[in-house]
Amino acid sequence: MKSERHRKILELIADQTITTQEELLDRLSASGFHVTQATVSRDIKELRLVKSQTKDGRYVYAKHTQDPQNGDMAGFRSLLAQSLLHLDYADNIVVVKCKTGMANAVCVSMDQLHWKGIVGTLSGDDTIFVLMRNREQAADFVSQLQKLSRI
Repeated sequence: MKSERHRKILELIADQTITTQEELLDRLSASGFHVTQATVSRDIKELRLVKSQTKDGRYVYAKHTQDPQNGDMAGFRSLLAQSLLHLDYADNIVVVKCKTGMANAVCVSMDQLHWKGIVGTLSGDDTIFVLMRNREQAADFVSQLQKLSRI
């Protein structure tokens, strides 16, 4: 069932313009796959889908073409610069605020870079929480992201 759903997701994003998880969920339901938003979110992460900007400026789900083991710093830098609204940290937790709908794409791209000191990440629609090993690594990570995004 999961592999069939993954194939359908890849088919949907190849054939249609899908800009949100909700749209993807609706299209899956119309295709006979009745799943929750949490399942769709996990599928997006497992399939390593990213949001790519179209010619008309919208962001749509697309299949990631970069080798996930090596990451894509240039792609991450571009995505971060286009999406980032605010960065901050408290103790060892970093908060990354993004434009609505972009946090998941930024988070997936960030995860693929295997940053030193990151214990784990959690993304929503416009916010990413990054758990760092300690306060110093959190401060350093925020500094690196600021340089990358040129805030």
